[in-house]
Amino acid sequence: MNQKNVLFKVGCESGTYIRKLCFDIGEVLGCGAHMQELRRTRAGPFTEDKGLVTLYDVLYYATKGQETGDEETLRKIVHPMEKALELLPKIYIRDSAVAAVCHGAHLTAPGVLFLETGISKKDGVVIFTQKDEAVAFARALASSEKILNMDHGFVAETVRVLMDREVYPKMWGKSDSI
Repeated sequence: MNQKNVLFKVGCESGTYIRKLCFDIGEVLGCGAHMQELRRTRAGPFTEDKGLVTLYDVLYYATKGQETGDEETLRKIVHPMEKALELLPKIYIRDSAVAAVCHGAHLTAPGVLFLETGISKKDGVVIFTQKDEAVAFARALASSEKILNMDHGFVAETVRVLMDREVYPKMWGKSDSI
């Protein structure tokens, strides 16, 4: 048999080195191996047939949008950030808690409306509004079950704010500054 090329599909997490995987397979088979080509067919919730685009697509639609002044052209390929966060665990909060989190406050139990099950202490989560708007990345300070039973105290530590501070009005104090 003269053919030495192998095509295979790998489902993996970020940080997996496919080049190293090819090398290791060659070592186990005793013939050596290297990677000739790599094609990403999925990244998070984006798949090849739904949502993945090339840089050429971005350039094409951006240029076409500038020429025509039509923003809808670019919207065909640019998705809201919430789409990229679909696979992450979520905590939904009251409108009255949004501005505080946007200003860097940690999320407390009274601000929680509902959340997904399966969250463990120290898990990364995304805080969402009732309208499915991403507010912030956070680290859970308790499990889903414990959070549901809490009346007070911190439930998540804000790590990175995603929403502009001015989208929701402040619901604390009389001062305009925090």
